[in-house]
Amino acid sequence: MSEFAFFRFMTYNLLTLEEQQHKDEIVSLTEQELDARGIECDSKISKISEEQLKTILEEVRKLRKKKKNEQDNDKDAQDQLDLAVQ
Repeated sequence: MSEFAFFRFMTYNLLTLEEQQHKDEIVSLTEQELDARGIECDSKISKISEEQLKTILEEVRKLRKKKKNEQDNDKDAQDQLDLAVQ
């Protein structure tokens, strides 16, 4: 399902090169966003306007940034623990 959404993002040149290189992550996050919106099949995705696609992609980017920040915070916390142990 979200593979098709990814293809639509590509068709409209909405993705950055970095996002294109992390296809699996973008597809996974897009699937989460589409599920949250109740969009469950390719036929619905094919009818989404370019503006709606842009809105979905913005939400995907927010999710991705949040996920990355959480991972960075976890890494920083682990680094601090490692320093404290030494």
